[in-house]
Amino acid sequence: MPASSISTAFSPSDILTPKELAARLKVKPGWIYEQMRPACKNPPPVLRVGRFLRFSWTAICEWLQAAPQAGNRRRTLR
Repeated sequence: MPASSISTAFSPSDILTPKELAARLKVKPGWIYEQMRPACKNPPPVLRVGRFLRFSWTAICEWLQAAPQAGNRRRTLR
């Protein structure tokens, strides 16, 4: 496939490492990795580059808008 026909939906400058994504979302990097576990019901969109995780900021913004909001759910104590 010629390089001129390849279209990217995001700019290379929008590719983030887990640490950079955590900084933008104002969460700890560990939270990012927790969301990537198989048990997570709605994991963030990820680009796997070998063993490395990379994230498209555009895709993350869309994921955040589409994600159901937790609201003010309270835990029930047993």
